[in-house]
Amino acid sequence: MEITTTRLMMTPISQKDWPLFLQLHQEPQVISLCFDEMDVELVKEKFETRLSPWTPNGDTWLCLVITDKLSGEAIGITGFTLVDGVAEVGYLLLPEFHGKQYGTESLAALVEWATKTHQITQYNAVVTEGNIGSERVLIKCGFSLHNVVENAYEIGGKWYADHHYQRR
Repeated sequence: MEITTTRLMMTPISQKDWPLFLQLHQEPQVISLCFDEMDVELVKEKFETRLSPWTPNGDTWLCLVITDKLSGEAIGITGFTLVDGVAEVGYLLLPEFHGKQYGTESLAALVEWATKTHQITQYNAVVTEGNIGSERVLIKCGFSLHNVVENAYEIGGKWYADHHYQRR
């Protein structure tokens, strides 16, 4: 399986992607508005679950590594899990690739692929309050703010609202 855009290629995560996955889950600029830093063992457990093959009827995440086609460099991950036919999307990019439209390009391609290939028509995403970059990505990809849940998530001892987005 491979999803491509003008600049990007997205392929299923594999064992060789462990260093990227770990970096994405420990890099302060990436996780500051997503979650607290996790113990390496917890990140490893999460990684192992992402290695399971994805099927539309399964309960695992489709986790894809985003690679810059020109340089061959892995720049992040994207994917979704299906719950009752609704895809919950997520993505993490290395800081040096923020602000270059890679998040928008990869998410748009993922949604287009899922819609065409698996007839998925409903998508959700949850963004932590203050994560303006992720909110912009979602809006550019056709998502709209559905609701805000105040004091929903604690990061670094501070409580944040969750912004729930939908694309229907």
